Amino acid sequence: MTKKSSPWVKPLEKLPASLWPIVTMQQKHFGAVLNPTRWWGRFPYLFWLVALFVGFLERRRSGIDAVVRSLVMTRVSQQCCCEFCIDANSLRLAERSGSMEKVLAVANWSEETLFTAKEQTALAYADAMTATPPQISDALKEELKTHFDEKAITELTALIAFQNLSARFNAALDIPAQGLCVSTTGKPPNV
Repeated sequence: MTKKSSPWVKPLEKLPASLWPIVTMQQKHFGAVLNPTRWWGRFPYLFWLVALFVGFLERRRSGIDAVVRSLVMTRVSQQCCCEFCIDANSLRLAERSGSMEKVLAVANWSEETLFTAKEQTALAYADAMTATPPQISDALKEELKTHFDEKAITELTALIAFQNLSARFNAALDIPAQGLCVSTTGKPPNV
């Protein structure tokens, strides 16, 4: 991935008041407003819908394990070359897995023995869905059914589709990394 010097569409300096609840939460959790908020802020209602969508997918009672969710989100981020998403999702994966081991291995997941069969299947599905056009084989469909029920497959599909939307939005607009995770910034995450 090549580093970009600066975004070609400038971020908003002042965010709409309707986004203050999100901005306050980001500042409290991350110490700063997350970079994509400064672009999405041009469409506050759409941003709220996106935030609610990802909030639902990332809920504590999700039918998909938090580490699996973070793995697929990090992998899609890599596949879409989204600097911000790689940074943010790598931090989330490090926090959820308790180390940097999986973060550093996810780019070459198919060559690693670190991942469970369930995690490998979810990563294969993320790669297959992110391909253009999607490349979901019958064998992969059957493997998914051995690890996930139909509700979880539907939720996993929505999660991967959402991450594709987010990563492609951010990559297209050259939204930079935030400096959240060692895998992209050289600074240690808070794990």
